[in-house]
Amino acid sequence: MPAGAFILGCEGPDLNAREAAFFRDCDPWGFILFARNVDTPDRLRALTASLRDALGRDAPILIDQEGGRVQRLGPPFWTRWSRPLTQMCRASDPERAMFLRATLIARELRNVGIDVNCTPTADIATETTHPFLLSRLYGDSVETVSARARANAEGCLQGGVLPVMKHIPGHGRANVDSHLGLPRVDTSCEDLRVTDFEVFRRLNDLPLGMSAHVVYSDIDTAPGTISAAVIAEVRGGIGFDGLLMTDDISMAALPGDMASRCKASIAAGCDVILHCNGEWDDMAAVAENTPCLSDMGQTRADRALSMRAAPVELDIKAAHAELDALMS
Repeated sequence: MPAGAFILGCEGPDLNAREAAFFRDCDPWGFILFARNVDTPDRLRALTASLRDALGRDAPILIDQEGGRVQRLGPPFWTRWSRPLTQMCRASDPERAMFLRATLIARELRNVGIDVNCTPTADIATETTHPFLLSRLYGDSVETVSARARANAEGCLQGGVLPVMKHIPGHGRANVDSHLGLPRVDTSCEDLRVTDFEVFRRLNDLPLGMSAHVVYSDIDTAPGTISAAVIAEVRGGIGFDGLLMTDDISMAALPGDMASRCKASIAAGCDVILHCNGEWDDMAAVAENTPCLSDMGQTRADRALSMRAAPVELDIKAAHAELDALMS
């Protein structure tokens, strides 16, 4: 049987017996980790191994390790990274700096059993971009963002980690934090197709994508994650045929209870539900109301996982030195 079309979190830095039994029974496609799950490298390696043991397969394990304000692993065991937009503004060669940054992050993740990073953030920075997102972005034009996001994705892959581009089809014009409310973009679809959407079109060969909890009023009145019309634009206009996961399904931007959110996202065309908070009632509702991967979803998942590979050989010390030189 295919795995369940959902990704779940867990409560703390160790997998308890109740969680292991639950995961074994509901069989999520993968897992996502947060700061609450991170202690020492050895303890984190034990957790990632335990999660996979619970399913009896090499399930993907995700994290958000963008650097800056969104960084789950940090000192004293892992590198503290600057905000992406700050680094892109300072670097003498932004694409090379982004590549080095991404591949070094990927090696730190692989070392503790994490093989998917929810990056690059391919949204375009605008005058209206909400502060929760702005410092996480790479630039303010199609050309700069697409080039730097491509460099990030290539760095991830060379570091042995799958990239997840987000937030497709574009979150940069939103002036509301989707964790707390529903963003709305009133720009015409015609204009979006040559700006925000165009970045993702240039990256449409990447294996994994994450949806945007944003209303694009010229397309639909529903948020993109639960809008069949928006997902049709993602698949058709943008041409993305990778595995599409929702942004965190528990965020306040989406209407309804957990069951209705899951059903609506799958009905709209998302392949996988992403649930992040590790809360029992929520996870039970996700597992109960989300089907197994569809045939197409399974094909996309298999295609993505086939791209997992051992990191390309790299002199870590020299890479850090080169990155420092680019920043000076």
